[in-house]
Amino acid sequence: MTKIFLATLLAFTATPVLAEPITVASTVQTADLDLSSAKGQQALDRRLELAVKEVCGTASDVDIAGKNEVRRCRADTLAKVASERNQRIARASGEPIEVAAR
Repeated sequence: MTKIFLATLLAFTATPVLAEPITVASTVQTADLDLSSAKGQQALDRRLELAVKEVCGTASDVDIAGKNEVRRCRADTLAKVASERNQRIARASGEPIEVAAR
């Protein structure tokens, strides 16, 4: 009985405390882009994709769940910045875009 209690106690003390997700951010500069041109818009898309890859990170090829989480993070993060991207192109603004992921 004592062994079972001790094993249960150790199991509870070894459980890590769940922390808040960490937000990682990257700033995409747009001041040097002509967002009124297709070339400038393509450059913005490349920069946003690189920023999303940076903030979402990578997972090992053998970590299927991790790969799925990275894929989900990238899709969600691109969706979050899509509206601002489209507004910037419409305004042809030179302000930076903040990209963040949890």
